Amino acid sequence: PLSTAPRRGALILVTALTPTPAGEGKSTVSIGLADALQCLKKRVALSLREPSLGPCFGIKGGAAGGGRSQIVPMDEINLNFTGDIHAITAANNLLAAMIDNHIKFGNELGIAKVFFKRCLDLNDRTLREVRIGLGGKANGIPRTDGFNISVASEIMAILCLAEDLADLKSRLNQIVIGETSDGAPIYARDLHAAGAMAAILKDAVLPNLVQTLEHTPAFVHGGPFANIAHGTSSVIAARTALALADYVVTEAGFGADLGAEKFFDIFARKSGLYPDAVVLVATVRALKMHGGVAKADLNAENLPALEAGFANLSAHIANLRRFGAEPVVAVNRFVSDTPAELKLVQKLCRAEGVEAVVSEGWGKGGKGCVNLAKSVLNRIELNRNMNSAALSASSAGSPSNSSLPATPGGSLRLLYPDALPLTDKIRTVARGIYGAGRVKFTAAARRDLAKFTRWGYGRLPVCIAKTQNSISHDKTLLGAPRGYTFPITEVRLSAGAGFVVALSGEINTMPGLPRHPAAENIDVDENGIISGLF
Repeated sequence: PLSTAPRRGALILVTALTPTPAGEGKSTVSIGLADALQCLKKRVALSLREPSLGPCFGIKGGAAGGGRSQIVPMDEINLNFTGDIHAITAANNLLAAMIDNHIKFGNELGIAKVFFKRCLDLNDRTLREVRIGLGGKANGIPRTDGFNISVASEIMAILCLAEDLADLKSRLNQIVIGETSDGAPIYARDLHAAGAMAAILKDAVLPNLVQTLEHTPAFVHGGPFANIAHGTSSVIAARTALALADYVVTEAGFGADLGAEKFFDIFARKSGLYPDAVVLVATVRALKMHGGVAKADLNAENLPALEAGFANLSAHIANLRRFGAEPVVAVNRFVSDTPAELKLVQKLCRAEGVEAVVSEGWGKGGKGCVNLAKSVLNRIELNRNMNSAALSASSAGSPSNSSLPATPGGSLRLLYPDALPLTDKIRTVARGIYGAGRVKFTAAARRDLAKFTRWGYGRLPVCIAKTQNSISHDKTLLGAPRGYTFPITEVRLSAGAGFVVALSGEINTMPGLPRHPAAENIDVDENGIISGLF
């Protein structure tokens, strides 16, 4: 299988500053960059996430790029696609049904507490907490349950981190579904559920191949959100693309505080796939919003607000450097951007020691991102030279300049070692990446972290679920907040996926719809042509 073939290509990670309602266009830049590399006669492929129905009908609309930088067919990709997410939903809910069925018929395993939730690939806040098994003994044992959105299901994370079908099945067996009254974990394997779940997922584990408008191949597979999950496409898709192409462009969800951190500390740590270059997407409009400008006023030139909002981008640059990555900043151009604003962003980036390149993929496709592609190629070459020097120094016995765990990338680092206690891993991310002054754990979170450690999961990485709209846990704190208290309200174990989820602030793994959801504007005519999706 191609997913097990030797790595051939260089991996380019695209991330971004903290999202705003003005839009950043990370997928648009990713697609434009890939098309630009193809313009430069490079063998290139994309590895992207699959859109969830929830946000397509909620706030975002479509999620397949935009303008002249799109993957197609856009409608099919955004709506149902190949049914992968529906298969994940079915496998998830089969396990949930088998749990309650086991309890009804005698509960031989002694299940006293159920962790595993049902899921649905739509935003429906009323399903966050429900009572099930009502209506008499024929309907089971009444208890409180709840739903995640499907892209927050542990099954989605497992599919995206599995190496192949056998590894997928092994991980499904390791799901901790609950515990006994004595506090012992109960696994999916105890219910003999993994075989049937894997049967449902046997086709979903295979990556889907589509193309851009300029015919660049794109593997679209898996879709975990970065604010409530680990936020990257699948290991299988990335390995397949890397076996075929000389350059592979992938992306991590939302801002670098979420997507890029989890790409390094979860995806790369588990798979060994480290990026050869990192692109950090920014827009003039987003920077002005972080500087205090209202969305309605973004079209007016405002250099002071732009400079004030640059603190957010600066924080992300510093965060990426904690992993040993020197980013290339892609300034995704909007028609309202003025020459003075674009020059100021480039000037501020130069002062940070990074290169900022204007990206015009939306309006010009690959040709609008050629300069960005050239800068990325230069960065890859520079990084390879630096890594060769670092590896040579290491083999010669030179002392390391960092106590952080090294990676196969030479100069790249992980944020924390496996052996660090779970509470300290959370503190390391909150203080080092989010700028928090202290971390406050609820009593329940502390008890569960101690329990997970006692069960043997203390060496797992942490996946923090928080708002995507701020570097902090509070969506109202724009820019680069510092010194605040970061709360951990709940923790969940994803033993099959291989990480511990820590929830902070007002975050839900089942989102709700806004007052006026995007679904109100979506329609299909008598010829089957869909409108209003993007």
